[in-house]
Amino acid sequence: MSAAYEAGTLAYNEEQPPIMNDAAYIKLGAAVLQTEANALTALVQRLDGQFAQACREMLACKGRVVVTGVGKSGHVCRKIAATLASVGTPAFFVHAGEASHGDLGMLLPGDTVLAISNSGSTQELLAILPAIKRLGLPLIALTGKRDSQLARMADISLDVSVDDEACSLGLAPTASTTVAMAMGDALAIALLEVRGFSPEDFARAHPGGRLGRRLLLHISDIMHTGSDIPRVSAETLLSAALVEISQKRLGIAAVVDSDDRVIGIFTDGDLRRSLDQQVDIHRANMGQLMTPDCITIQADCLAAEALKLMEDKKINALLVVDNEKRLAGALNMHDLLRAGVL
Repeated sequence: MSAAYEAGTLAYNEEQPPIMNDAAYIKLGAAVLQTEANALTALVQRLDGQFAQACREMLACKGRVVVTGVGKSGHVCRKIAATLASVGTPAFFVHAGEASHGDLGMLLPGDTVLAISNSGSTQELLAILPAIKRLGLPLIALTGKRDSQLARMADISLDVSVDDEACSLGLAPTASTTVAMAMGDALAIALLEVRGFSPEDFARAHPGGRLGRRLLLHISDIMHTGSDIPRVSAETLLSAALVEISQKRLGIAAVVDSDDRVIGIFTDGDLRRSLDQQVDIHRANMGQLMTPDCITIQADCLAAEALKLMEDKKINALLVVDNEKRLAGALNMHDLLRAGVL
């Protein structure tokens, strides 16, 4: 009997729906989570040499890992295939029902098949096993029945059985699908570790995600360059510098020498301090008002490094320089926000 059932359930009555208080809903939810947690704890204790063998087989795969199943197991298969592919093990999902109607043509020599069925007797899956065997492809099974036909036909069989489903009827796949998905995660992450899969590798597989942008986007990809950089000399009057800052819309001005080397920066903070001191904007120049020895960064650094530097130093903009301290670009927090780094 499942923990969810023991927590108590109310039969649905169309004429008079059950009325439950918050505590009752929480009790039911907690019972479901506890049932699934117990199933995962039991799974940990069952990991053995078969798991290690499955990892070695998938690691040695020269083709793709083809994950197959139907029903709720099919949904689990899709997730496992997606996880494997995203962490360095090429994989895709084939619906077992469609496989016998032509999709088996997707399988190639060198592939490895990962088949998932809680009962181990899913007819659509069993129907394609002889074809997989004729192709000579290694077959790894995830099943809840160790003596099932699927388990017997597999080269490697991983036990993903559960004592109870979280469903009070013991019918809806709940704890069993959680355990199967967790086993898929265990395989994927074990392979990730053995392959030495790095954050940079992950980013290359996820270029559209936030992590991908943080790990692949360089300052050179988003910085302002050329005439778009607010640039003044030490002799430039404050009045002229304000025009330059206003036109370039970065909120800063780089102060450079005759060789275009950065000698300072003028920011909105410098402007406020100048106005507090009531300086004459038509007489004071940048050499008097700038912040010398300003923080700079190089173009080949990651945009994420620029973000960390800005956050650590509590500044909103950075000047980009080359190895000779010559001005190469500029960027501000808005540029990082637009690029999706922030």
